[in-house]
Amino acid sequence: MTSFLKVDGTRIVDESGREIILRGAGLGGWMTMENFISGYPGCEFQIREALAKVLGKEKSEYFFDKFLEHFFAEPDAAFFKSLGLNCIRIAINYRHFEDDLRPRVLNPEGFRHLDRVVAACAKHGIYTILDMHTAPGGQNGGWHSDAGTHIANFWIHKDFQDRLVWLWTEIARHYKDETWIAGYNPMNEPADPRHSGLVNFYDRVHAAIRSVDSDHILFLDGNTYATDFSGFPDDAGTRWTNTAYAIHDYSLYGFPNAPEPYARTEEQRRRMNRSYEKKRAWIDERGLCAWNGEWGPVYARKEYEGDAMDEINERRYNVLNDQLELYAKDRLSWSIWLYKDIGFQGMAYVSPDTPYRRLFADFLAKKYRLAADSWGADDKYVRDVYRPIVQLIEDNVPDEEHRRLYPYPVWTVEGRVARLARCMLISEFLVGEWAEHFRGMEEGDLERLAESFKFENCIEREGLNKVLRNHAEQARSV
Repeated sequence: MTSFLKVDGTRIVDESGREIILRGAGLGGWMTMENFISGYPGCEFQIREALAKVLGKEKSEYFFDKFLEHFFAEPDAAFFKSLGLNCIRIAINYRHFEDDLRPRVLNPEGFRHLDRVVAACAKHGIYTILDMHTAPGGQNGGWHSDAGTHIANFWIHKDFQDRLVWLWTEIARHYKDETWIAGYNPMNEPADPRHSGLVNFYDRVHAAIRSVDSDHILFLDGNTYATDFSGFPDDAGTRWTNTAYAIHDYSLYGFPNAPEPYARTEEQRRRMNRSYEKKRAWIDERGLCAWNGEWGPVYARKEYEGDAMDEINERRYNVLNDQLELYAKDRLSWSIWLYKDIGFQGMAYVSPDTPYRRLFADFLAKKYRLAADSWGADDKYVRDVYRPIVQLIEDNVPDEEHRRLYPYPVWTVEGRVARLARCMLISEFLVGEWAEHFRGMEEGDLERLAESFKFENCIEREGLNKVLRNHAEQARSV
C-alpha cells in the first residue's frame, strides 16, 4: 500500500519525505477523444452525434464503449512501467459524468472505465493524475475543449463554472481514499482573457475539493494554455494548499512550422532553455513546486513525409532528449504528450494493418492534405488558400495591437485563421463523411474496429521510447 504524495516546498514527496519525481505521459484521446489522436474531424461531441445518426444510438454507444475498453488496459500499463515511467495523466471529458441537458446530475457510469484504468496503473506501481481536459462551455477555444467554438464560454457564464466546481467535488469524493492517484489537475490549458476569472475558479475548486479530500495534490495550470502566471496572487503558496503549478513546455523545434530544422546549435538550445525558464519563472521566484503537464514533439510518417521521415524524426528525438536534459537538471516532474494515437505523436500507435487504419486510410490522407487538424498540421497543400485571408486582415487592420486578439501570442493571426477556417469550418463539413464509414456495421464489425486500439495491435515508437527509457535509467542511477 502506497501513501499519499504531497507537495513540500519545491518538491513532491511521499509520506516519509522521500522525493518522488513524476515521469510519465498523458493518456489523451481516451476519455477525451481528440481529432489528431484517433483520426476523426472536428470535436468529439460532433462525431458522437454523427455516428448516432448513422448507426443508431445503441450501436454508436456500443462502439464508443468498446473503444474505451480496448484503448487502455493492463498490457498498456505493463508496457508503460517497463519504460521506467511512474505516472499517467488521464485526460477526461466532463460529458462522461454530466449531460448538458441534465446539469448537476451525476452519471456514475463515468467512473466505470476510469476506475478500471486507475486500478490497472496502481497494480503496476503507476501513479495517476486526473486531468479535466474539457469544461462546460469550453475553457479555451481549442478543439480539445470539445465546445465547437473559439470563444471560451466557461469564463462568461457562471453556471458553467458552478457545474465544474460541483463535478470536481463529486470526483474528489469518489477518489479521496485512492493513494495511487497523485492528484487532480482541475483544468487543462485555461484561457481566461481577464485572468481574474481563473483565480476565482481556483479559489472555488480548491475549497470544494478540500471540503471532501484534504490529501491529494492539486496541479494548477497557468493561464493562456499553461504558459502565464502573471495574474496569479502572490499568496498562492498559502492560499492553495498542497499544490503544484503546471506549465506546458512545447518547443517550436518539435513541430513542422519550426523556424528552422533543429540542429542542436548553441542558439537553438538557448532559445529552448529561455522559453522553458520564462514559463516557470513565476513559480521559481516564489519557491513553489513546478510540474510540466504537457510537452513533446510530433513525428513524421512514411505515408506523408516519405523518405524524409527518418531525418525529420531524428531531429525531433534530439529535441526530446535536449528538453529532458533541462528537466533532469531541475529535477522537474513531467508528463509527455502523448501515450497512444494513430501515428503522429504517441509512444505507441495503432498499426496501419488494422481494421480501423485500413478503413480510414484514404480519409486520413484527405485530412492531411487539407490540414484539417490544428495540432502540428503541415499546411503546405493549402497555404495558398488561407494566406489571402491573413493578408486581408493585415491589410485592413493596420494597427498591430488590434490584431493581437487574446490568446495572443499563443494564437497569432495565422493561428486564428487556421483554427477557425481550417480546424473548425472545414472539419465540420467532414464529420458526416467520417461517420458514413460505419454505415451498415453490426456489433461484431464495431468490436473489431475498436480492437485496433488494443496494445497488441499497436506499434511502439522505438526512437521516442529509447530516449525516455535512457533518461529513466539515468535518473535511477543518480
